[in-house]
Parts: sequence; structure tokens; C-alpha cells
Amino acid sequence: MTTLTSEERLLSLDVMRGIIMILLTAEGCLLYESLEHLQPGWLVDQFFHHPWHGLRFWDLVQPAFMFMAGTAMYISVSRKRSKGTPERQIFRHIAIRSGKLFLFGTGLHCVYAGRLVWELWNVLTQLSFTTLVAYFLIGKSYRAQIISALLLVLLNDVLYRVVQVPGFDQPFVEGHNFGSYMDTLLMGKINSDGWVAINCIPTAAHTILGVTAGQLLMGQGTAATKIRTLLLAGMIALAIGHALDLSGLSPIIKRICTGGFILASLGYVILILAGLYWWIDVKDHKRYTRIAVVVGMNSIFIYLFVNTIGMQCLNGLVGIFSGGGLELLQVPAAWQHVFTALTVLALEWYMCYWLYRKQIFFKL
Repeated sequence: MTTLTSEERLLSLDVMRGIIMILLTAEGCLLYESLEHLQPGWLVDQFFHHPWHGLRFWDLVQPAFMFMAGTAMYISVSRKRSKGTPERQIFRHIAIRSGKLFLFGTGLHCVYAGRLVWELWNVLTQLSFTTLVAYFLIGKSYRAQIISALLLVLLNDVLYRVVQVPGFDQPFVEGHNFGSYMDTLLMGKINSDGWVAINCIPTAAHTILGVTAGQLLMGQGTAATKIRTLLLAGMIALAIGHALDLSGLSPIIKRICTGGFILASLGYVILILAGLYWWIDVKDHKRYTRIAVVVGMNSIFIYLFVNTIGMQCLNGLVGIFSGGGLELLQVPAAWQHVFTALTVLALEWYMCYWLYRKQIFFKL
């Protein structure tokens, strides 16, 4: 039997979180956009969201982000409870954290727009809601957590079908669905790319089941049993998600987080976690893991940095010198952009590495 104490860390969780943050950092450096201009095609398309009905690799990043947030919260709360921290104090910390996430999420949209706006589409804004929901299920049975997650997914799909508002009565049509209608009530506008604020309801399932995964991995049982459980859960979620899509009951649409999308993406994320847990924590392959860990340990910091100073200043500043120098060498413009993006990515990774070496970790 293997039971991890609240003080022990699962390296695979840190690595998975780090990989997610490196992928998001590369997006902020405009690496994928640069590669698309250089060599467009199916492979590069995987690093962009699907336009509507379908699933690409990039559509899994946000679910993985939400899932890992739930896992990390479970470990953090369990550690505090084991030390005898009063529940009121723990809840206060979670509530304040959620408030900060909400402020950062809405604030980032102001940065993107270059003016004050009221928009609720950012992943941090969504996470502020899902964090609170998942917190109340920490310590509950696996059954309670799974049922709660599925009920939220079902609730969302039902609302899209039963709420018939003129102009917003087509469940799976961009801009004419229940989610877009709610956006007109919450923000007085509709997202031009089809995103909706009430995605926080179904995607809470990702955070809740992240808690479930943390409870499983930190709990009793052999590593083999834990891996089998994760593999089985991942395959079941994957099968149901794609079955819902093929049947037309709930097509896989990331931008409105349909039930088909939630379950399919959840399946992939769980399988990825199972693979990393087996490779890193069970087989003890830890070489090069620090590349991801140093970024994952400051996940909120690097996300905010990339989306503010990085995109607003650093990308352009590096481009002046790298692009200008390569232009003198008559390097094609497309390659200049790729080199600039990689240079910015390296600089931002090194910044995380420096913080890691100095044991400086920014927490909410």
C-alpha cells in the first residue's frame, strides 16, 4: 500500500503543470502564430483552438489548467487540515484567492483592450468560480465528487436546450445560443469568437475531478491500482464524450463547453496524467523534469507576466534587436519572427529558473 503524506510532492503533477505553462508561455511569445506563417498545416493548426465543432490539441490546455488547479488545491487544503489549520481560515484563504483570480482575469481583458472593459471570458475568471465549487467537495466521497461534476455538465447542456429566447434558441450555433444570451445579460455584449462566460459551470467539472485525482494519487493504494483507475476513468470519459459527439446529443464544441467536449477533454487530460505519473513517479524517470518544474512552480506569475509585460513590451523589444539583426543577415521575415518568439520564450523560461533558484514563489 502506498499512501503519500501531505508533505510529499508528486513530481508528475509539477511537471504536468509546468508543461501547461510552457505551452501557454509559447503562445504569449507568438511562437505558434509565427510557425503558422512559416509553415501552415495540420500540425501547426493543433496549437490553435478549433473554430467551432471539433477538437484540437490546443483545446485541451484550458481543461488541463483547470484540472491541475483542482489537484493542487486538494493537496494544499489536505496539508493545512493535517496541520490543524481551522476550516474557517482555510476557506478564507480560498475565498480571497478566488477573488484575486477574478480581479486578475477581468483585469487582463482591460490590458488586451487597452481600456476599461467588463468581460468575463478569461480562464482566471472562470477558475475563480470553479475553485470555490471544488473546494466544498474536498474530502467528500469519490461518488459525490463525480456525481456533482456530471450534474453541472448536464445542467449546462439542459439549459442550452430548454431556454428558448428569440435569437438565442439554437443550442449549438455560434452567437445564437443560451450562453451568448447570458453574455448579453452579464456584459451587454457577445464574444466575437463564440466564447461564453457561463462556461464556468460545466468546466467546474474539470476542477472538481482534479480534486478527485489528487485524492486518488495522495490516498491509499498501490501505484499500479492508481494507474489502472486513471486509465479506466480516462478511457470511459473519452468514449462517452466522443459518443455524445457522434450521436449529435452533445457535439464537441470547446467555445461553449458542451458535455461532449467536457468529457472528451477530461478523458485526454486524465490519460496524460496517468502517463506522466507512471513515467516520472513510478518508473523514476526524472531527468530533464526541472525544465518544466521551474515554470510550473510559478504558474500564476508567469501567466500574468506573459499576458501583460511579455505581450505588451518584451515581445516587441526583443524583436527590435533579434529581427533587426537577422534582417541585416537577409534572413527571411518568417524565420525572423520564429527566432524572436523562441528568444522571448527562452528569456521568460530563464526568469522562472532564476526565481526557482532563489526559492521565490509567487502565490495568491
